Amino acid sequence: MARVEYSNKIKGENIAKGKANELNMSPKHSIEIATFIRHQRVNDAIAYLNDVVALKKAIPFRKFNRNVAHKRGLPGNWDAGRYPVKASKAYIKILESIKKNAEYIGLDAENLEIIHATANRGRAQKAFFPRAMGRATPKVRESVNLEIIVREVA
Repeated sequence: MARVEYSNKIKGENIAKGKANELNMSPKHSIEIATFIRHQRVNDAIAYLNDVVALKKAIPFRKFNRNVAHKRGLPGNWDAGRYPVKASKAYIKILESIKKNAEYIGLDAENLEIIHATANRGRAQKAFFPRAMGRATPKVRESVNLEIIVREVA
């Protein structure tokens, strides 16, 4: 695993960070979730992502929305959306970790705002999928690097 630093060098007393490298999930779903949760409160983002896991609310797909069906009730007057359950579970886990990090350094975990959320494509693992008559089809397992920085707001 490569050691990768944070892409945004934010310093300060009221900052908490969290990072996860090479998670096995879709980069497109991760990028859309990062765009959606940026500038939200941590507790609100966790609650929304729990609804995504329960298939009650959808994530609006703004960038990777080709052939994406319309979903009802999307925030921000948007039409295309999906339910990225696997990526949402990973984001919930990292946001809970960031809340614990904030409590450890003495911040109020109820007043945290996400100021930086990024999902980058990680390392691709190449493999082969066996097919009939001795043939094989190449496949690529994608991974994602997530990083989130939160700030305590009054």
